[in-house]
Amino acid sequence: MPITSSSVFVVSGGARGITARCVERMAAHYGCKFILLGRSVLKDEPAWAMGAKDEPALKSAAMGDLKVRGEKPTPAAVQQMTNSVIAQREINETLAEIQRVGGAAEYVSTDITDGAAVKAAIAASSARMGAITGIIHGAGVLADKLIENKTQKDFEAVYAAKVQGLENLLAAVDPAQLHYLVLFSSVAGFYGNVGQADYAIANEILNKAAYFYRQQNPHCRVISINWGPWDAGMVTPQLKAYFEQNHISVIPVEVGAHILIEELESTRGDETQVVVGGGLVSAKIEAKGALKTYRLHRKLELKANPFLQDHVVDGHAVMPMVSAMSWMCSSAQSLYPGYRAFSFDDYKVLKGIVFDETLADEYVLELKEISKDAEQVMVDAKVSSKTHDGKPRFHYSTRIILTTQHLARPVYNNMDLTVRENIPGANFYDDYTLFHGFAFKGVERVLNISHDKVTMECRLPIVPPSYQGQFPVLSFNYFMTDIGFQSMGIYAKYFYGAGSLPLRAGGGEYYVDVAWGERFYVSLEIHQASETGLVTTMYIHDADGNLYMKVMGGEITISTRLNVLFTRNKLPEALG
Repeated sequence: MPITSSSVFVVSGGARGITARCVERMAAHYGCKFILLGRSVLKDEPAWAMGAKDEPALKSAAMGDLKVRGEKPTPAAVQQMTNSVIAQREINETLAEIQRVGGAAEYVSTDITDGAAVKAAIAASSARMGAITGIIHGAGVLADKLIENKTQKDFEAVYAAKVQGLENLLAAVDPAQLHYLVLFSSVAGFYGNVGQADYAIANEILNKAAYFYRQQNPHCRVISINWGPWDAGMVTPQLKAYFEQNHISVIPVEVGAHILIEELESTRGDETQVVVGGGLVSAKIEAKGALKTYRLHRKLELKANPFLQDHVVDGHAVMPMVSAMSWMCSSAQSLYPGYRAFSFDDYKVLKGIVFDETLADEYVLELKEISKDAEQVMVDAKVSSKTHDGKPRFHYSTRIILTTQHLARPVYNNMDLTVRENIPGANFYDDYTLFHGFAFKGVERVLNISHDKVTMECRLPIVPPSYQGQFPVLSFNYFMTDIGFQSMGIYAKYFYGAGSLPLRAGGGEYYVDVAWGERFYVSLEIHQASETGLVTTMYIHDADGNLYMKVMGGEITISTRLNVLFTRNKLPEALG
């Protein structure tokens, strides 16, 4: 149902902070009505606060009032008096702004964790405002501490505001009349965050509750928005500086409010959970102690990986070489918070994984520490499985270097963006020089090609997380890298008339990803070339030569027998 001026939203925590800014934006956009629930008591401003325009002036006035009354002006007492006035002013400003932009609202002071009080408050306001058609649950409490310092009271306060608050709101509204349920969750629930175990748990419960409620009430638009930190509210200047130092983007208030409107009006309809912003930085854990070996087990399924239908040879989905590398790098990176996968050496495709009758019941990634210290960890990685008769089978191997350093992007000085051959990229996909589908179809044109070099202009497709399946983009964007490797396939077909597949890479360095949907360039330098194979160095860079990634000693095998196999680049049946 569309949101109109007669729509009525109950909003927890909606009179202050970022939730209030979102409500104001909705009022301006829809002219709808709101019942704002909050803990603060709205009353006439005390005489002592009159004329005090900001927090320092309020504190000074509060101290004076306490002295006049013969009470000791302790910091806690002064802060409590000041906060009370600030809260009341912000509530009144929110109500006035909603009315000014064309909406209507009333504020009700109630404890969101008290089910009876919430039900009574909503019933009374609904009698005046109209039937409730939407809920926005924005209330929350923080008690950030390392888990060993948390108390049961801390946990209950954080948990109750989010989880019991949602239960109480839903119990107070007839689900048959509810058209919108919007939950303000957090990236802390999606990625986790140091000091917020309780907050992460509560927000992840909101995410799962959203899926459950949608299944039970398909008529209702349900969305759980996992917000990153906003440039407002609890993000102090000191915390903002910390975020900037650790490359964590904060959400501008106007941008966040606009995103809410976009999600309310989304025609996708199939996305219940949306993440806005990246993960929060995990506290670095210094790698030290005895060297260890980790073995990670996983089961691979074709249906769980929609992107594989875009990487099909001879009618069978084939694990991209770069996806396997991403698997190894991301797994290694997850073991060492504060470190990131920067480079690799001697990457070999020993026996590629094909999703046919040879697919194993289980795959094992072994990560063996070679060295580790405060700045760098080196691990040997190997993926293996067992054949149906129990024999070991090895698929991929490499050595990964993880580092705590954030290195500047080097500049590729041998760049040549001169347009000479100017061959449309579509030609290579249409004539089966390349067998790749949507997720890997990024070559826009070959600017120039010679026996010594290939230069391509590319664009990274926007591949949604749901399409990435069991191989989410984490340590580096393997779709970007695969598009880069396609330059070798183009060279092989252009000069030798044959298809090709990757074998190994001598080494590589990763600096930063291309943004989804953005243009980038690939420069391929040829060191050795014959009818059976190539040895190359590949540079992925922007128009100014700043590197995203480079791969040295890349090798492929070339064979005319692959030409026919590449034409069979569709699965017999599309993935469900």
